[in-house]
Amino acid sequence: MKITKKLVMAPAALAAVLGLLCGTTTATAADAPQAGHTMTMAMNWFGGPVYDGAPALAATAALVQAGGGAEHFTFAQALVSMLGEKTVNAEVAKLTKQYGKKDVDGFLNGMTFAIKDGLKRATEAGVKLPDAPADLKGVKLARALVQAGTAPDGIFWAGYLFDKAISHKLHNQVMVDIDVKYGHGADENTHKVLNQAMYDVAQALGDTHVKLASLH
Repeated sequence: MKITKKLVMAPAALAAVLGLLCGTTTATAADAPQAGHTMTMAMNWFGGPVYDGAPALAATAALVQAGGGAEHFTFAQALVSMLGEKTVNAEVAKLTKQYGKKDVDGFLNGMTFAIKDGLKRATEAGVKLPDAPADLKGVKLARALVQAGTAPDGIFWAGYLFDKAISHKLHNQVMVDIDVKYGHGADENTHKVLNQAMYDVAQALGDTHVKLASLH
């Protein structure tokens, strides 16, 4: 599958994207308990808190390996490697009924682009992935990705997973690249469907404590 629709952003729209850093907003508590004190929390553009710690590069390396390696990576292949073809086909059918084929294809292609572009951006930043852990594959890898994307509020957020996978800064750069090449709607769709898909995976794996994001 290839994403063939190319959107060209107007200069003003592109400037707005770059000005927002394509990833964070700040939420302020208006009813702070003490006068003169405010509590702020950085939020990812499509919802959920920012993770600004060290990236989980071992899990990222395992995901890339599951998807066919850096040069041949596809997110569809990564899903099959983790969950098996029968399970993935059933989930794709469920998502297609929920969102339609166009959005599901866009999600799968969007994830492939995001991972490949993230690797390119990481290389440019001098970040080198470690070897994938030999035991981090299959269902164990799927569960690790669910855990990585589950924020302290118990909700799986695509943005939180991307922050952990490559760092918040590189996540922002990848979102700029997606918005410029495919448009803001494609970027949002990728986050939206991933939120639902990984929530579904969590429930199937018995991680029923994981909550569904409001963007789904």
